[in-house]
Amino acid sequence: MEVIDVIPLVSGIIALLCAVGLTIYIRKKPAGTEKMKEISNYIYRGALAFLNEEYKIISVFVVIVAILLFALSRVTDIPWQTSIAFLVGAFFSALAGNIGMRIATTANARAAEASKKGLQKGLTVAFSSGAVMGLSVVGLGILGLSIFYLIYYKEAAAILFGFGFGASSIALFARVGGGIYTKSADVGADLVGKVEAGIPEDDPRNPAVIADNVGDNVGDVAGMGADLFESYVDSIISGMSLGIILSFAYGHIYPLLIAALGIISSIVAMVFVKARNPYTALRNGLFGSAIIFAILAGLVTYWLIKDMNPYYAIIAGLVDGLIIGVSTEYFTSHQRKPARIIAEASQTGPATNILQGMSMGMLSTVIPIVSTAIAMVLAYQFANFYGVALAAIGMLSTLGISLATDCYGPVADNAAGISEMAGLGEEIRKRTEQLDAVGNTTAAMGKGFAIGSAAITALALIFTFVTRVKQYDPNVNIALTNPNLVAGLFIGGMLPFIFSALTLGAVGRTAEKMVNEVRRQFRELGILEGKGKPDYEGCIRIATRGALREMIVPSLLAVVIPVVIGIWDYKGALVGLLAGSTVTGFLLAIFLANAGGAWDNAKKYIEEGHLGGKGSDAHKAAVIGDTVGDPCKDTSGPSLNILIKLMSIVSLVFLPLFASLH
Repeated sequence: MEVIDVIPLVSGIIALLCAVGLTIYIRKKPAGTEKMKEISNYIYRGALAFLNEEYKIISVFVVIVAILLFALSRVTDIPWQTSIAFLVGAFFSALAGNIGMRIATTANARAAEASKKGLQKGLTVAFSSGAVMGLSVVGLGILGLSIFYLIYYKEAAAILFGFGFGASSIALFARVGGGIYTKSADVGADLVGKVEAGIPEDDPRNPAVIADNVGDNVGDVAGMGADLFESYVDSIISGMSLGIILSFAYGHIYPLLIAALGIISSIVAMVFVKARNPYTALRNGLFGSAIIFAILAGLVTYWLIKDMNPYYAIIAGLVDGLIIGVSTEYFTSHQRKPARIIAEASQTGPATNILQGMSMGMLSTVIPIVSTAIAMVLAYQFANFYGVALAAIGMLSTLGISLATDCYGPVADNAAGISEMAGLGEEIRKRTEQLDAVGNTTAAMGKGFAIGSAAITALALIFTFVTRVKQYDPNVNIALTNPNLVAGLFIGGMLPFIFSALTLGAVGRTAEKMVNEVRRQFRELGILEGKGKPDYEGCIRIATRGALREMIVPSLLAVVIPVVIGIWDYKGALVGLLAGSTVTGFLLAIFLANAGGAWDNAKKYIEEGHLGGKGSDAHKAAVIGDTVGDPCKDTSGPSLNILIKLMSIVSLVFLPLFASLH
């Protein structure tokens, strides 16, 4: 063992220690008035209750799959340690999401209270909460991978496919379940509260408002954390595997070292998150970490390998991630033209608002697709398939801080809601709304980044799969002249649409129950007249039960389909399935996420006082557009990230089974 072998392990420990330090810092901050503490506690208990119920269901799936993997190891080439790696990957993924959700629901009231002393104070608390999530994800991810690497060395790559499978499984359940929960509550709260009753957003009289705030955490914190944990570890595993197969110098440890440098860069760049404008502060941190990482990665590559081509592949991925983030910001920010065009279309009703939103969402696919295509080609030219895996690692290298800026958003959103419900006054409400507005933009950028990283990680996994297939059969026909491969392309291209239909329908069905419940409470309890109090827990129960029931079928789809196709023809049809689902999944995810973000910020633009402001016909039309966009950007779009990665990692795990059957 060399010194460089333990550097990744040390970086993971440093990340987790920093997360602990930030947690202590946040908990020492005052949580405000008794009313603020009460509301925050409602959100905390609701989020924990959902996660606990969700994990009960997921744990059954995890145990069954672990037993299956161990049984298959007795009759195939699947290493028996894969089942252990699967359990560890699932546990670490769940743990990362749980840590992030707990600290986010602890920080929301504290961020609102800190905003009384100024915008920067509120920003610092909310960002610190997001940083705990970001550092927990990268810390646990590299820690788990490093432990398996140190124990099994070069044999670790095949075993670690199980680790990625475990992480992916948790991510899909968390993303789908959390997305259904958050958007059914949000749609119910908006349609009845803002459109029908004409009361403000986050009005404490709205029974669905607490469920909505809970949903922000289980979907955009726990769900997003598990999503990017999966991308992070899958890209590193792919890089390690290809580095060994293609015999690159230090190919087995180089991906881990690069990830370690990204962790250090993210921690250092967090000191740059300071400015009067919250958006400028967060952008300073993102770009600062990218610059520091680029310098460190260049120095280490030159010192270790002497060949700079792998470094250039990493930079291609890093730049691609930044381009996707900037493109997403342009198409979703309320300060940019696309969202304002949608807002102006709201003046003639919901139909024109929705049409313009769909148009902008489709147009927004151009830059990310072209940028990723160029990055992939360049990375391949620099270092073959290994370069594509390194590009994915480069894009995710600064995940510690990029995920922090994303998970900042739900905390700021909760802080704005608490300031409204606790009656903190107009000035504090405006400050928290400023933080929330920036959070909407960073959350949209985070979703764009997550989608881009998912696409290039999926490509790296597909190339890993193809390379390993050729080890079983060097003469395999992976070409469009293979009819089975073309059939797989069509089936794979269809799957993201089926998956989106299931998740959108799930939100719609659960939202219907939520709308009926809110209407019932308004009608029977006399809440709006001040005669009764809202039953928050009734709405939380509806969202929880609906999400847990509806998440099972789409989640199992991603595991079952590639196994069935692989048993039929893993050399052709399965390759086509993975390629087809990656292409349409990438496009559909960008369209859904950016259209939803633009609809949301078009509404925000009107609420700032433009085009008639709150309560106007344009505002009512924009709210309807936003309710259409909510499940697009927070349920179906983000869940597609995991679908395309999970199918690839499932194919890699079960490849020895497919080969033995043929």
